Amino acid sequence: MLFNSLPFLIFLPTVVLLYYLLPHRTRWILLLAASYIFYGYWKVEYLSLILASTTVDYFVARYIHATPSRLHKRMGLAVSLITNLGLLAFFKYSGWFIEDVLDPVVGLTDGQLDSFRKAWDFLLPVGISFYTFQTLGYTIDVYFGKAVPEKNPLKFALFVSYFPQLVAGPIERFSHLHQQLFQRVSFEYANLQQGGRLILYGLFIKMCVADNVSPIVDQIFGHSAEADGIQLAAGMLLFGLQIYSDFHGYSLIAIGTAKLLGVNLMDNFNAPYTSLSIREFWGRWHISLSTWFRDYLFIPLGGSKAGMTKLAINILIVFLVSGLWHGANWTFVVWGAMHGLAYLAERWLFPMRTKSRVGSALKWIWTMVIVFFAWIFFRSESVAHGTDYIMQMLQNTGDGLTIEWDPFLASIVGIFILSDLLFRNRSIHVWLESTSTLIRWSVYALLLFFITGFAGTVQHPFIYFQF
Repeated sequence: MLFNSLPFLIFLPTVVLLYYLLPHRTRWILLLAASYIFYGYWKVEYLSLILASTTVDYFVARYIHATPSRLHKRMGLAVSLITNLGLLAFFKYSGWFIEDVLDPVVGLTDGQLDSFRKAWDFLLPVGISFYTFQTLGYTIDVYFGKAVPEKNPLKFALFVSYFPQLVAGPIERFSHLHQQLFQRVSFEYANLQQGGRLILYGLFIKMCVADNVSPIVDQIFGHSAEADGIQLAAGMLLFGLQIYSDFHGYSLIAIGTAKLLGVNLMDNFNAPYTSLSIREFWGRWHISLSTWFRDYLFIPLGGSKAGMTKLAINILIVFLVSGLWHGANWTFVVWGAMHGLAYLAERWLFPMRTKSRVGSALKWIWTMVIVFFAWIFFRSESVAHGTDYIMQMLQNTGDGLTIEWDPFLASIVGIFILSDLLFRNRSIHVWLESTSTLIRWSVYALLLFFITGFAGTVQHPFIYFQF
């Protein structure tokens, strides 16, 4: 069920209304049922995967907490890791492993490859990377004594499957989300007001920015051999805009939806394209994932306390795994490696600690060059395609494409860029609260005007649903 769809437009008000009509003690049951309906709307068979992860981690966490044996605790954690990462690897990486890793080594025949392709011809379960990391984080927290396991299996199931952030995050921690799901929430206009604002703005940047930019990006990347250098550069910049507005829009709708129900999800973005370093970029981009990798991969590997060589290896591991988390393609590995190497370069080769305006401008240019050139590989079908794209963009050898560009789209993009700068380090809700009633309602009217009049003619799925 897409956030920007008619079924969700019916589903959400129904859930919110029933939530506040029901007594407190039964509300969580409604949320659990709603979450399974929400996910099962895509493909009901894949509910079994969520149930499998939920069941394993419920019992494993209880076992880890109860046993005094360090060995047994490790065995329980291993069961959780193998089960969750095994399911993720099977559905997300098995086909890629066979074609791009196993075949070059073993040399499979065409018949064998065709058989494998038919066997793995299934849709990637929506949100599997997100809920897998969320439930894994819970088990790891229990292992290290940072969380006490939930005794009720159905209440734990709600933590895993909570529908606002189920399919594309934010990836929440047990200590932050679980207690909120069962707290007594009174009906408050402020929750509806704040949630509605976030949903409205999220729909605007998804439907008016991302969905309108998407066809242009598809045309340029799909016919990059024919495009000239300026068009290829525009495609690079527009894809950076598209993926940001698409995922940021989703996150805002998710956070706003949860707020309607009295739950505060963590912020996932904070004006990342204003960053002055790769390190700062990852403190502002997909914050729930970057902090997850920091806490559950980087720190266990030794964190920043390791020696210089070990630290460099740890950082590269985190960025390479982050790339692989996004998809089964070498392009994502290259994307992660570019960020990792740039991060190391900033740390040791040219830290650029100057605070002057010129220095800040140079740091911003450096960061954006890395980020947007890396986006080329993120969007490309193969590493060869991404490499050719960059070479042709720099050499300007293409004849040029005929691109249909709506002049009004420039205004929408401009409004989004200005608003992103305005909301740096604060949300649209906080800004609207500080304005007059006239300005506040004028903004509401303007956003509704754009959504109803200039939303993309084709409904594009959220980009991060594929991850």
